[in-house]
Amino acid sequence: MSSLVIPESDVVLKDGSVLQLREQRPEDVEAILDHLQTLSQQSRNFRFLSAGVDLAESARLVGRVDGVNSVGLLAVQGQPPRVVGHGLFLRTGPNRAEAAFTVADSFRSKGVGTILLGQLAQTASSLGIGMFEATVHPENAAMLDVFSQSGFAVRTTSEPGLVRIEFPTEMTEEALRRFEDREEQAAAAAVRGLLNPRSVAVIGASRHRGTIGGEIFHNLLASEFQGPVYPVHPDAEVVQSVRAYRHIAEIQGDVDLAVVAVPAEAVVSVALECAAKGVRALVVISAGFAEAGDEGRSRQVELLEVCSSSGMRLVGPNCMGIINTRREVSLNATFAPAPPEPGPIGFLSQSGALGLAVIDATRKLGLGVSSFVSVGNKSDISGNDLLSYWDTDPDTRVIGLYLESFGNPRKFAQIAERVSKTKPIVVVKSATGAAGQRAAASHTAALVSASDAAVDALFEKTGVLRARSLGEMFDLMALLSTQPLPEGNRVAIITNSGGPGILCADACEANHLVVSDLSPATQGRLAELLSSHASTHNPVDMVASASADDYQGAIEIVAADPNVDSLVVIFIPPMVTQAKDVAQALAKAVAGFGRPLPVVGVFMADSGITRPVQSERVTVPTFPLPEQAARALASTYHLAEWRRHPRTPTQPLARVDQLAVASKVAQCLRENREWLTGADTESILRAYGIPVLRSIEVDTPRAAAQASLQMGGRVVLKGVGPGILHKSELGAVAVGLEAGSEVEQAARQMVAHLDGSPTPIQRFELQPLAPPGVEVLVGATNDPAYGTLVVVAAGGTSVELTRDSAVRLAPVGPSDAEEMLRKLATFPLLDGYRGALKVDLDALCDVIVRIAALGQHHSAIAEIEANPVIAGPTGSFAVDARIRITPPSSPALIGAKRVR
Repeated sequence: MSSLVIPESDVVLKDGSVLQLREQRPEDVEAILDHLQTLSQQSRNFRFLSAGVDLAESARLVGRVDGVNSVGLLAVQGQPPRVVGHGLFLRTGPNRAEAAFTVADSFRSKGVGTILLGQLAQTASSLGIGMFEATVHPENAAMLDVFSQSGFAVRTTSEPGLVRIEFPTEMTEEALRRFEDREEQAAAAAVRGLLNPRSVAVIGASRHRGTIGGEIFHNLLASEFQGPVYPVHPDAEVVQSVRAYRHIAEIQGDVDLAVVAVPAEAVVSVALECAAKGVRALVVISAGFAEAGDEGRSRQVELLEVCSSSGMRLVGPNCMGIINTRREVSLNATFAPAPPEPGPIGFLSQSGALGLAVIDATRKLGLGVSSFVSVGNKSDISGNDLLSYWDTDPDTRVIGLYLESFGNPRKFAQIAERVSKTKPIVVVKSATGAAGQRAAASHTAALVSASDAAVDALFEKTGVLRARSLGEMFDLMALLSTQPLPEGNRVAIITNSGGPGILCADACEANHLVVSDLSPATQGRLAELLSSHASTHNPVDMVASASADDYQGAIEIVAADPNVDSLVVIFIPPMVTQAKDVAQALAKAVAGFGRPLPVVGVFMADSGITRPVQSERVTVPTFPLPEQAARALASTYHLAEWRRHPRTPTQPLARVDQLAVASKVAQCLRENREWLTGADTESILRAYGIPVLRSIEVDTPRAAAQASLQMGGRVVLKGVGPGILHKSELGAVAVGLEAGSEVEQAARQMVAHLDGSPTPIQRFELQPLAPPGVEVLVGATNDPAYGTLVVVAAGGTSVELTRDSAVRLAPVGPSDAEEMLRKLATFPLLDGYRGALKVDLDALCDVIVRIAALGQHHSAIAEIEANPVIAGPTGSFAVDARIRITPPSSPALIGAKRVR
């Protein structure tokens, strides 16, 4: 067995700092010895179960590793790097190994031992070692706790003076969950330290306003930051009336956060100085890094290396800074002209310039911000880290993200799905450009790659609300930060003008909301209150003469109707009634509601109302147009439905032969085959319980004719060969042939047609003519970033032209499959359109679920597509299918933030 190469990686500790994890090398004996010598006497006793150990000899012994029977891992941090943790396993049998760990005393209780354990177990499992054993001193409570809290199936045996431990190295679901929880807690701790510093240094602070360094320093002072702010300037003695320092090393006190605004070529040396000072985090404003070409990319790698090796966290580079409006902190480390108002929205911007616009817009719209982070190039602190922080931040109720890219979409999905259950996430995601990133051979791949369907599928799975513009994002954040989620999709509209009410009703229905009928009791009360010219139906048109008191009374009456789940109140200025009076009436009415009911106001034309309507008890968001209100309400209803109907875990599938599929895929990988033959594809589908139309493969036109006679009836003839994927386009399929000579003639014509082309025919496939039914495409692709994407579409040859499709991320259960089908514009064809028989939806959903599981469980299957699947009243079956396989990528290391 060859030795295993473990990639170097960065991991995050409980306190949010970073250390580097790498495989032990022969030349590390001295570093290991230095590590052992720094341990306390008690720690040495615990590690070697003896007080009289020869450390030099021990370092030499543990330094002997071969990567197969023994593997060592080092956790290093600092400048210069020093070993702060060491993990080792030695094979004691074909399937067993003994594991041992040491952690520097100053790094105890930071999670180093847990990280080493997880990485070693993952490595051992990949080397065929199924069981770990360890011997622990009974008083070594910290190490015993590492094992007991790991999530592994640990078994302990007590003996005189020691505790023996053993557990399987394969990750259990519980172990994975605990490692994931630890990662997210560490990420939250990192951001918490970043946004709650006790002291700040501005390196590149300027004496002059109007410069970036000058504005950042001024904003820190103006925000009344609750700690010392140190300006660092190479020449000045005083910056903006504050004593300045030539270097950060001259500052007497500790520095938690350094904001760096110096030329790009000086940033790395500044980072080294900060590392030596013990700074916990950097915010690098400077541009000229990965966004600026090869030289900038190299500079960014060097900067990240300095931060990682010293444990510092990094925001940026190429960002505009960070804000925390909490009164106890009052941190504004940006160069924004004016700060945001305090409030419940946590916001991330990947674009610095857009971040400035966001802060300005929140002020104008009356939206308060809890914290704001401009992540720039996202070299370290990312959206995933901030989601973990905002999930636990009591000041944040709504999360807004402007993203240009995902660093780790799978991790984003994992975190966002949990956060969305309690805090809404609204995202503006710029175009992915996926069409230029993948050469899509199958229809399935084309449907996924030709748009950002993968992003929509990720958001659909996780409950994230996607805004298509910044304006739509602000609308959603205004609504979500002030109103409860609706209990249903029934909307009532109150207006003083019929036209805007009709526009709002149309927009509601276009966004799958229902403009519900009001109860007779409600209509009777409205008739008593309003003018005889008013309409008491929904929308309620109070006509132009409606007063502010009419608004208050109508709102109170309609809000009490059990057929109403949300309410839109529209005002357009008439001659007499004033907008401010209607706003007061709206706030007073909402304050008296006896149930949680979302309400939005629409103040049209030049009404003078541009911010939320507020009183001491309530805040009601306002919009200038009724369509905006309808779209925002529809999105909040979507989130409410997602929370009410969480995705249920998929159940194990019956009639599945995983071993047969794994063996077939492994054989094809060994033979370097990419697109599988029809026979291999059929065998894999049948092994997964997917019904397939019977087929026969033959080598010659004469053999095709003979096989057709055995098949009986009319048949379908297909040409088979390398590169023949879309058979209809190449003229490699003939449908409805008579058995015998007609089949042979068609086969010879196919051969002649493609002779000399890049896609010659090598053999033939015969199938009986399929019975009538509705053609559906079902496919799955394994995206290295997003995971398994499942596609359902109207089937046939025009699938890419019609683009009638639905995309989901696996796993997909029966209810998910049915939802996908119902989203198709062609769903009525499955549901008995114009008197046709309805197809067996359960059978079709079962095919979708099985193809999704096949793609998810076998990562070497890059693409799988069944097109068409014929769906009929008595079942569904695949008529034509293809599978493409590629060598699977290595799984990510447990706990790794970055692989180096």
